Amino acid sequence: MPKATHVELRSALRAQLASPVCLRAASVFDPLSARIAADLGFEVGILGGSVVSLQVLGAPDIALVTLSEFVEQATRIGRVARLPVIADADHGYGNALNVMRTVAELERAGVAALTLEDTQLPARFDGQPTELISVEEGIGKLCAARQAREDTGLVLIARTHAGAQPLPEVIQRTRAYQDAGADGICLVGVQDIDQLAAIAEGLNVPLMLVTYGNPALGNEGCLPELGVRIVVEGHGAYFAAVNATYHSLREQRGRTCAEGLSPTQRVARFSAVEDYRGWARDYLRVQT
Repeated sequence: MPKATHVELRSALRAQLASPVCLRAASVFDPLSARIAADLGFEVGILGGSVVSLQVLGAPDIALVTLSEFVEQATRIGRVARLPVIADADHGYGNALNVMRTVAELERAGVAALTLEDTQLPARFDGQPTELISVEEGIGKLCAARQAREDTGLVLIARTHAGAQPLPEVIQRTRAYQDAGADGICLVGVQDIDQLAAIAEGLNVPLMLVTYGNPALGNEGCLPELGVRIVVEGHGAYFAAVNATYHSLREQRGRTCAEGLSPTQRVARFSAVEDYRGWARDYLRVQT
């Protein structure tokens, strides 16, 4: 299959979002995984910020990756991608003006879409990991993103955490982001179909749902009816790749016994999660 242009990939994604079909995104993290996903027939890929943090820094997903590092990885994938790739642009790497730079750089990198979340990143001193910025600031970032976008085919998706706020506030935020011109809404932390239905009511833009394997959201029959067009189940392919690397090197080293860790636990170990948690306790919390 010949490589499509960035414009063609963006048009393909917009056509997918306009269709009544719900697609499952492939987690892509480098050029080879993007090629594999396209060869297997996936219609869309997702480049996660958490995966880039692991791949580039060997660090957990705590907003340590810089914009330039993220864009470099997106560019490598964009050179060879034969499927539309959605970039997880986190909080846009700063305020609304930083968002404008983020959009410009990722558009040049060749992504078909990007998500902008309203989480307070990086975490404030003594703040909560799921703390959100104000709706007004979120709207400002979206408006700035639209201003910076040169190719109107680039899809801008507003992301919010449904589990970090009461349902009425989720509804208020998502409708405000829709009114501000978001091409789609990405939802994280939705608990079940009933909550999803309440949020989806009154929205007419496509929804992107990050499920992380929640079985209460696995009813594929009703997801399209609720406007869900893309489902992200997590980044199992990357975790499997790390796990396979571990076992290959272990066998090469002649170690017959593997540690009794799951792939997720193994990634946590090698990304020094406990070290970062300790530093967060020491430097990001009020000491009593």
